[in-house]
Amino acid sequence: MISALWLYCLMLLLPIESCRILCQAASESKEHVMSRPHDICDGVCKNNATPCFQSCPPNSEGDMKFACKAKKWHKVTETCHTLNTQSIFEEDEESHSVQLSASTIRTHMYHRELKTITDTLMEKCPKDLSCVIRGIEKSPRIPGNIAVVVQLLHNISTTLTKDVNEEKMQSYSAMANHILNSKSISNWTFIQDRNSSCVLLQSINSFASKLFMKEHLINISHVFIHTMGTIISRGSLGKNFTFSMRINDTSDKVTGRVLLTTKELQRVPPAFQVISIAFPTLGAILEASLLENMTVNGLVLSVILPEELQNISLIFEKIRKSGERRSQCVGWHSLQSRWDRSVCKMIQENSRQAVCLCRPNKLFTSFSILMSPNTLENPVLTYITYVGLGISICSLIICLAIEALVWSQVTKTEISYLRHLCIANIAVTLLMADVWFIVASFLSGPVLHHNGCVTATFFVHFFYLSVFFWMLAKALLILYGILIVFHTLPKSCLVASLFSVGYGCPLVIAVITLAVTEPRKGYLRPEACWLNWDMTKALLAFVVPALSIVVVNLITVTLVIIKTQRAAIGSSMFQEVRAIVRICKNIAILTPLLGLTWGFGIATVIDGHSLAFHIIFSLLNALQGFFILLFGTILDPKIREALKSRITSAKWISRVSEDLSSEFSCHPTKGPS
Repeated sequence: MISALWLYCLMLLLPIESCRILCQAASESKEHVMSRPHDICDGVCKNNATPCFQSCPPNSEGDMKFACKAKKWHKVTETCHTLNTQSIFEEDEESHSVQLSASTIRTHMYHRELKTITDTLMEKCPKDLSCVIRGIEKSPRIPGNIAVVVQLLHNISTTLTKDVNEEKMQSYSAMANHILNSKSISNWTFIQDRNSSCVLLQSINSFASKLFMKEHLINISHVFIHTMGTIISRGSLGKNFTFSMRINDTSDKVTGRVLLTTKELQRVPPAFQVISIAFPTLGAILEASLLENMTVNGLVLSVILPEELQNISLIFEKIRKSGERRSQCVGWHSLQSRWDRSVCKMIQENSRQAVCLCRPNKLFTSFSILMSPNTLENPVLTYITYVGLGISICSLIICLAIEALVWSQVTKTEISYLRHLCIANIAVTLLMADVWFIVASFLSGPVLHHNGCVTATFFVHFFYLSVFFWMLAKALLILYGILIVFHTLPKSCLVASLFSVGYGCPLVIAVITLAVTEPRKGYLRPEACWLNWDMTKALLAFVVPALSIVVVNLITVTLVIIKTQRAAIGSSMFQEVRAIVRICKNIAILTPLLGLTWGFGIATVIDGHSLAFHIIFSLLNALQGFFILLFGTILDPKIREALKSRITSAKWISRVSEDLSSEFSCHPTKGPS
């Protein structure tokens, strides 16, 4: 039956792979061409289905793994490779030193095969490593082949501990150049080991650090990797390496420059060598293979320097010369496999290039600039933020002083007591949040004060969450007054509930966030004292509760408007106008008190490049303390009446005391004679 099916397939001139599938389906046998069973990913899949595998095309080893997403099969990884000991050295039939039969190759373990390739390389061409270049450059840049070359380069860099000459560096760069090709970037996504791009970068840097230069200058240039080196003496003037490389096989070039200042050169030994390597595509490869959500906007520059050099200057020309997005100077953290902003700081920037000052060490030898998406930096926004916060802090202090002054007069009823309790706690928590925000901004910078930053971030997180939860408590109080008979619960129970919501919930969220993320150093952002997003998504612990509360409070305001509007139905024109005025007044009062101004942040997400949206959002929230003073305190008629009463009383007491004082001075009391 199986033979008949094979013959039928051949008669119809169907592809061999399709025939194999039909035979598998007909025989229902567990024997496959590959070394282990493979499911056939065909048709519509069901969500949460088990991943399936498919065999590689003919003349290649490995398999392709597919996962079910959105009811379709999507390729996840691919290990298909054509490179092996036989193909990489292109041996003829008469040579038996490295010739392996096809069956022997299939039974070899993957790493054993790579070790065989490495050992053979060291045996055949130890002086210049050139005997594998032709085989590698002829191979297709499929994911499996990329992984083989990465591992081969890693094996070479660990095997050769010294005596790396310019010829070996030339061959090594040629091998790396093949897989760094811009046409291979998308294939890095499917390599089984997501860390392969990091291994490649570390291997190249490690190999280059062993380079011994006989000449005073080397210049090894390939399209996708360019190495320059020189020997510098202590008395030399400032030195620089300038790279000009193409991006994505186009005629457009971007430049990068490594600068060593004369001041820094005074720290080093009498003579030393400096090596720098430029990569035009490595940033995109790191982004693709590690699923990074930040885009590299220039060359990646690696430097091998003496330990005595503490700072280097790097000039990056931008690939995307858009002034709307902020650039950030970063170094590659070799242990954590991520870009780190703490080792570099921006010295100067314009729409075309950026100048960075970086501190190289064993963990940081590669640097670049990042283009942060949806980030708008403008001096106007900074000015609005800090001036607005200053006004807000002063307004909140005045608000609390007024509340303390009139507290006994405006909290005589249970309803008014709970209302003013919410307003006072909103003012207190917002005041503390603004103060800690300013502290955190002073602690932020290229070099973070870690412990101080953790403390400031925790309190900023806690107090801003407390602001939102007290606003939620006020909204729930309004709903309680609208929907339920108010005196059904005792006052002590309501007060305890309000404090549990206002302080208990944010404290739990803030403590859990710190406890979960800080042990693995994922609590802070690398460049600022605020919750991390890139590594641990800790920022969600603020964004999700805040936006959820904004939605609940918006519903509350809507219910208040509906109730006010219903009360005016069927009334006279004058009463309807008064109802409209009352609605507008309620909206003006409740919007800052319930935090609805934070809803404008959604507009900055939808259109992150609009300066107008960012200015509106900054104005409304930086001045939130002023709005609370204005709408929550000054425009409250009961508070104004109480203030007037206190002022009148103070004037009366002052007048009485003055009268008594003058009375005693005019008619002094006589003592006994």
